Amino acid sequence: MNWITNYVRPRINSLFSRREVPENLWTKCPECGTMLFHRELAENLNVCTNCDHHLAITPRTRFEALFDGGIFSEVKVPEPITDPLHFKDQKRYPDRMKAAQKSTGEKEAMLVAEGEIGRTPIVAAAQDFTFMGGSMGMYVGNAIIAAAERAVKLKRPLVLFSAAGGARMQEGILSLMQMPRTTVAVQMLKEAGLPYIVVLTHPTTGGVTASYAMLGDVHIAEPNALICFAGPRVIEQTIREKLPEGFQRAEYLLDHGMLDRVTHRTKMREELITILRMLMNLPPAVVGDLPAPEQAADEAPAAEAETKA
Repeated sequence: MNWITNYVRPRINSLFSRREVPENLWTKCPECGTMLFHRELAENLNVCTNCDHHLAITPRTRFEALFDGGIFSEVKVPEPITDPLHFKDQKRYPDRMKAAQKSTGEKEAMLVAEGEIGRTPIVAAAQDFTFMGGSMGMYVGNAIIAAAERAVKLKRPLVLFSAAGGARMQEGILSLMQMPRTTVAVQMLKEAGLPYIVVLTHPTTGGVTASYAMLGDVHIAEPNALICFAGPRVIEQTIREKLPEGFQRAEYLLDHGMLDRVTHRTKMREELITILRMLMNLPPAVVGDLPAPEQAADEAPAAEAETKA
């Protein structure tokens, strides 16, 4: 009986039991509910293959798809004081920071990098919405200033990808002070005659929209991105009226003159290359290199003889 219980039954159960599928293999589209295989979703830059909904994408993944060959180098950002106000709500601010760093693998809510896009040298900065809602704190302000200073030093354009819920409440007034600081950084680029392009992604709200996100020379948005200062729910509760369909979405803002373009994520790289090279007075991008024509062996001596003659 022990032999049947201890060996035969577990053996039969192992043969016929369902294998557990890892949870991270599939992602459910929040818009249409389609289950998307992780490799297929990654190849499409986190865009739903069924309804074209743009899911969140991390700055590092975005840069790998943006820069030539996925090669870029990070720009060092000065680190501010960790907890200047000793803020505490349900958790201490340093504990929230550690939890966000552990879940995202990033130091803070913005990544600054430099490299080439279509052989055009640029400096790029991108916010990570998964890091405390991409909230704008002192580090984000330092990151934008560092990006602007690096762009001015190297005489390169700056491309910024915004994704934020607004200012970081745990830093209080120090967070709101990043609005004028980043505005001064953008002015540095304008005085240097360098292009500043902003790509607004879902969502871009609050103090970020009220500062550096809407100060670009060209504003591009991803489809259906929410771009606003106060959200539609707050506005409806304040004015007690029903808002128009698609209010504060990218397409609505484009129709009302707030944006220059609404571009699909898979076409964003080509769009940026065209605009950057045009603003920098560069020739159109080279799509591909062709090898130099090989000279035929019998033509080479004849050409040399004619040269000597």
